[in-house]
Amino acid sequence: MFDPTDRGQFLNFAGIMEGGLVAVAFFLGWIAGISPIETLRFEWEAVAWGIAATIPVFVLFLASHCFPVGPLLPIKRFLIDLLGPSLAVCRWYDLVLLALLAGFGEELVFRGVLQPWIGVNGFWVGLVVSNILFGLAHLITPLYALLAMGIGIYLGLIGRITDEENVLIPIITHALYDYLAILVVVRTFRSEQRESKTTAPNEESEE
Repeated sequence: MFDPTDRGQFLNFAGIMEGGLVAVAFFLGWIAGISPIETLRFEWEAVAWGIAATIPVFVLFLASHCFPVGPLLPIKRFLIDLLGPSLAVCRWYDLVLLALLAGFGEELVFRGVLQPWIGVNGFWVGLVVSNILFGLAHLITPLYALLAMGIGIYLGLIGRITDEENVLIPIITHALYDYLAILVVVRTFRSEQRESKTTAPNEESEE
């Protein structure tokens, strides 16, 4: 039985899920005749763009996390209640590895293969359709899927911001965004845990 507070179980599960996407990317690429790493090149310009492009999406995440109005609240509670216990027991380097796996695996699938594959019918068709699929893959709530689709379109566009398309840019943005968002979720979860421990004795003494 899966124990969300068991670090080993969680890392094995997450590693299989996220790391398995790399295999999925190469399998789909084999079918489509597209190499997932065809546009992957290490360039310092791409690294800089990847880091810079993280800022606006992370600011939006912070705003939605700090002010979870309306349908944003179920998303926040999902992240804290369901992912918080597992993420909180991980070491810092576990979280780095998870973020890297997510960024690398998901970007190879959606930006490395699906976007150019569907994009044979036109760039915008490939961009939109591949990210509808990206949103559906993140169907936690309808709004979450819609937000994921929007971020996916953003990631698909920034990969072409340099003279030559480079999937390293969205990989870095995706991984760095995930890592920063994970840190926020862990901090919030631990803060709520501390508050619940301090209020519980007070409630007992009042009784």
